Amino acid sequence: MDGGTGMKAILIRETGGPSVLEWTEVPTPRPGPGEVLVRAEAIGVNRPDVLIRKGEYPWMPPLPTIPGIEMCGVVSDVGEGVTGLAPGDRVVVSARDLATRGGCYAEYVAVPIAATYPVSPGCDAAAAACLANYQVAHLLLTEAARGATVRSVYVAAASGGIGNALVELAHRAGQRVIAGVGSAAKAAAVARLGADAVIVTSEEDVVDGILAATAGNGVDLVLDPIGGETLARMFGALARFGLVVSYGRLAGRRQEDIYEAMFRHQTRNPGFRLFTMHAFDGDDEVRRSALRHLLSLLAKGEIAPPIAARLPLEKAAEAHALMESRTLVGNIVLVP
Repeated sequence: MDGGTGMKAILIRETGGPSVLEWTEVPTPRPGPGEVLVRAEAIGVNRPDVLIRKGEYPWMPPLPTIPGIEMCGVVSDVGEGVTGLAPGDRVVVSARDLATRGGCYAEYVAVPIAATYPVSPGCDAAAAACLANYQVAHLLLTEAARGATVRSVYVAAASGGIGNALVELAHRAGQRVIAGVGSAAKAAAVARLGADAVIVTSEEDVVDGILAATAGNGVDLVLDPIGGETLARMFGALARFGLVVSYGRLAGRRQEDIYEAMFRHQTRNPGFRLFTMHAFDGDDEVRRSALRHLLSLLAKGEIAPPIAARLPLEKAAEAHALMESRTLVGNIVLVP
């Protein structure tokens, strides 16, 4: 590949709604020393991409920027000093290994070899491009839950990409999984991923549902990306020495003092933890080993990321609108 010619990409010049995702032509990058040029086959659509587009990401890149934190593609060219990869090799690119999140909503990306992960032959490119969500899920269930004995888990917002991954990975680990979804239409799909019980939160009180599904005992772990006014109530759904992990605020900031909510359930000895993937920005080995582990599971057919929609790269605005509509169960993939 002769880098430097034009390629198609999605560019954000200003923050706002999906319409700010501009389908345009930019120079094709050239791989520098220690870098490889990767031609995209499939690109994952993730929550950080949406937050960057809206200007709400705490770690905003400078504008203009090409969003996108993950892709699966084929090495097209290599820079000086690169060993171990050659043109034709298939890899996953993770922008979590870059100084700035983003760059993957493009036909090509040039990245340091450390941001690439070999993909086994036969792996579906779209599935491999959805592992950023599984990386978060894996670390939520291992690192974020450290100190808790987890036999049962409640997964809030289980129909999303991370929620799907949590259900599948927790089920695979032998944990009893209770999943929360916003509508009855999503319940069957989440159950197929391994949920032992599904609570339709628009029809049933979530705490009552968790207690009913556990014979009143509660769960050892609550994983909640929603926040808002329901977060403080989740301590009432815990078993003794249970843990609530908050990893997002889809419904906004909490509305009640967390300590006071914990104090009301002090006989359960509840715990609380905030989680962000940026905790591992300086811990390359934990972050990278998680993704290598997941690629191994994918190669062996032990995980199967559900794909809810595949859209052309130029339809990135439609993909973002779909994600924000919360009508899908599974991951959204862009295809150049």
